[in-house]
Formats: sequence, structure tokens, C-alpha cells
Amino acid sequence: MHPNPQEQSLPLLVQHQEDEKPQETAYDSSEKIVVIGIDESTNWGTSVPPFSWKKLWRFTGPGFLMSIAFLDPGNLEGDLQAGAIAGYSLLWLLMWATAMGLLIQLLAARLGVATGKHLAELCREEYPRWASNLLWVMAEFALIGSDIQEVIGSAIAIRILSNGVVPLWGGVIITALDCFIFLFLENYGVRSLEAFFAVLIGIMAVAFGWMFSEAKPSGKELLVGIFVPKLSSRTIQQAVGVVGCLIMPHNVFLHSALVQSRKVDQSNQGRVQEALNYFSIESTLALIVSFIINIFVTAVFAKGFYGKETANSIGLVNAGQYLQDTYGGGMFPILYIWGIGLLAAGQSSTITGTYAGQFIMGGFLNLRLKKWMRALITRSFAIVPTMIVALIFDATEDSLDVLNEWLNVLQSVQIPFALIPLLCLVSKEQIMGTFKIGTVLKITSWCVAALVTVINGYLLMEFFSAEVNGILVGAIVCVVTAAYVAFIIYLILRATRK
Repeated sequence: MHPNPQEQSLPLLVQHQEDEKPQETAYDSSEKIVVIGIDESTNWGTSVPPFSWKKLWRFTGPGFLMSIAFLDPGNLEGDLQAGAIAGYSLLWLLMWATAMGLLIQLLAARLGVATGKHLAELCREEYPRWASNLLWVMAEFALIGSDIQEVIGSAIAIRILSNGVVPLWGGVIITALDCFIFLFLENYGVRSLEAFFAVLIGIMAVAFGWMFSEAKPSGKELLVGIFVPKLSSRTIQQAVGVVGCLIMPHNVFLHSALVQSRKVDQSNQGRVQEALNYFSIESTLALIVSFIINIFVTAVFAKGFYGKETANSIGLVNAGQYLQDTYGGGMFPILYIWGIGLLAAGQSSTITGTYAGQFIMGGFLNLRLKKWMRALITRSFAIVPTMIVALIFDATEDSLDVLNEWLNVLQSVQIPFALIPLLCLVSKEQIMGTFKIGTVLKITSWCVAALVTVINGYLLMEFFSAEVNGILVGAIVCVVTAAYVAFIIYLILRATRK
């Protein structure tokens, strides 16, 4: 194709200015991991090379970072409340919710690998400026809400492990410093960062597995809970919580960027498919591990508190003390085992939140800042409101529970603004080429998205029916809801047009 003469006649100064504004990318080429395998000397063309354990190991990492969002303090609180109030009866829902989350995350990985761009970048390109900026604001709100819960969870763990010496606000300050750990590890490359998160996941597995062995829950009831669906009006709220807290908006943005840490030749169909295959395997393994850890927590609280008067009063703040009173000291006090696991969950999720915030801000705004500057800005977005929250809500456990409900609502309303752009984009041939999703997968994905949206809609209705009073407030809620629905419809229509 010959260049347009008008383009050739552009002033050299303008061309130079355009050249000086490179596009933001998730990883610089020097940061990406070159996947080394046994087939590099063979020209496979567009065919997919045979499976290699060595290559699977080199691709392993992004899925486990993604799985941290399935193990954050908010999820742990959902697990313990489901176990205490519903016993083992919602384990089947936890399994299927994890499977739905896996489907969404695999689509995010597919988008990142096939296009070489992450979701925030593509939203900036596909939607007009006002819409992409609004999507960015929504994503930031979701991230801030999630990060407040994660930082508060870490602060609670620090208070437990310090025997109450460190107050909640002090734990927030300590947790805020984790961005320096993040920056330190980033200097040593992607694999060092992934190894650090693998250690934290291992700590969670050991801590909560230890609690599981101390509690000795019924194996038969556990299997029945996983494979026999049960749901009653008494446990519907916990069921909604189980599904709602697993699919996190910021995690969709994060995973689409994480997969780009591996160097993949987008021009070679066989290599792209190979990368998708390996990322699918490692993401599935990562979420199986997270599912097992969630089972550990749910089963411990089901065994100790289901059917008791204290079941409805257990939350993240007092869970450790309830465990200590119920299961006793043992070789190592279960209170501190819980604290260690909670700290690993909180620290890992806050650092991945910082990581996600970098991609979200950089992608939507096309910012190319130094790593320390991006981390500082992203961290400040969450730490400043979290510190305010810690000072205001440190007084009582009930106030923290109210705060958690509001944060759950904040994140719930943001879910469509991650899922809808994702599903629209992975369905477009202009963006995905031959890797666009087929009809069956498209229908399945939209059904999952609709189900998650309806479930979160139920949560919102329950919440606002209890909290909203007065005609004026009700009218405001109606207007905001109408604008909310209109924007969702606009996103679908805009991204699906040819």
C-alpha cells in the first residue's frame, strides 16, 4: 500500500512529536521472559509445537498472581461466614463460582496474548475519550474498594500477631510500605516477583491446611457439600457473597497484562495458540490451589461454628479469637496460625493490587512513568482513604462490618465495566483475528456474565432496601441507576458494532 501524499507532506516537527509519544505497554521488551523449550530449532510454521514440561514451567507465573484475588481477605471473610452460617452446604457453589472465575480469567489471558495489548489499553482505543475515562474512574473505584479490604485485612493480622500492640492504623502504615517490597522485587525481574507470590500462596496453604488438620472436619459432609447442590432461603445471602467476591474487576485487567510478561510472536498463529494452551493449564492449576485453600477455611468454620448462636456474629475482625476459644492452643495457638495466613493473604493481594493499578492507570491514560512513580501514585490512591477508614472505623467490630458491606457494594457495581468490554473485545475479529471466541463460548461467557451481574444486582437491592430511606434519597438512587444501566447498554452497542 502506498502512503497518502498528504501524510508525506506533514511537517517534520509534527512527525517528530508523534514519534516522541510511544504507546504505553505492560512490559518493555527487555523485561519479557524468553520462553526456552526443546523445539526452538524446529520451524513449526502455524502448527502448535508438542507439549513440553520445560515450557510449561517457563509460562507458569501469571496465573498464580491472578489467583491471589481469589484468596484475598474479602474472600476469606466470605468463606468463614459461609462455613459458620451455611456449614458445608455451599461448597458446591464455591466450586462452580471458581470455575466461572476461571472462564473469565482465561478470556482475559486470551485477549492479552492474541493482541499483545491488555484490556485497559484496548478500552482506551475502542471507546471515545469520555467513555474510556469513565471506565478508568470505575476501575479505580473498584481497585480502591478492594485494596481497602485487603489493607484492613493485613492490619487485622498484624494486630493479631502483635497481641494487640499495633493498632489498626499502625497496621495500615506497615502494609503501605509493601510497595517498596514490590519495587525491590521488580528490579530483579518478573520471575523473582512470581517466586515471592508463590511463597505467600504456600504460606496460606500451610497455615489454613494446618487449621484444617486441627479442626478435623467430616470428610463425608465435605464431599456431599462439594458435589450435592443445596440452597435455602436462610443461606441465600451467603451464597450471593460466595459468588460475588470471587470475580474481581481489577483482576480481569491484571491478568490480561500479566500474560504479556512472556515473549510471544503474535504474527505466528501456532506460537500464540501454544501460549494460550500453557496459560490455560497454569491458570487452571492456580485456581485449583485457591479452591482447596478456600475449602480449608470454609470447612474449619463449618466444623466449629455451624448451628451455634455465635455463627452470625463472626467476621474477619473477631474470627481469630473465636477460633482460639473453640479449638484451643494446640502445639501452636490457632489464633496465630490464622493471623499468619491472613497476613499472607492481605500482603499478597495488596501488592498485586498495586500491580493492577499500574496497568489500569497506564493503559487508560497512556502514561509512561518510572516504576517507582507509578507504584507511589497507585499506592496513594488506596492508602490515603484506607488510613482515613482505619482511624474512623477502628472503634468497633460492627463498624468494620458495615464498612465491608459498603465496599462490597462499591465493587459489585463495577463488575459490568470490566466484563462487558472484555466479552465484546474477545468476540471481535478485527481485534482478535482467528482467535476470537466461537459461538458456543460466546454464549456461555455472556450467560456467566449475566449470572454474575444478576447476583450482584440482588446484593445491591438487598443492601439499598435496608439502607436507603426517604423519598429524595430514593429518587437519587433511581436516577443514578438509570444512568448506570444506560452506560452499560452503550458499552455493549459501541464495542459490538462492526
